[in-house]
Amino acid sequence: MTPAERARRVPTQVAALALGVTEGTIRQWAHRGRITRYGTARRATYDLDELAELVRGSRP
Repeated sequence: MTPAERARRVPTQVAALALGVTEGTIRQWAHRGRITRYGTARRATYDLDELAELVRGSRP
């Protein structure tokens, strides 16, 4: 992973704020495969481009 790719990832709290949902919703979506979860067991991160696609409705 390049530094640029890492820079495009945000923690759960920021992902939730960006989409206007709760952190629990972000975790559920990741568990269900709607979005990809990156990071470690203790620190999840989510890709900003993937979140933007979700908002635009281009992801199932």
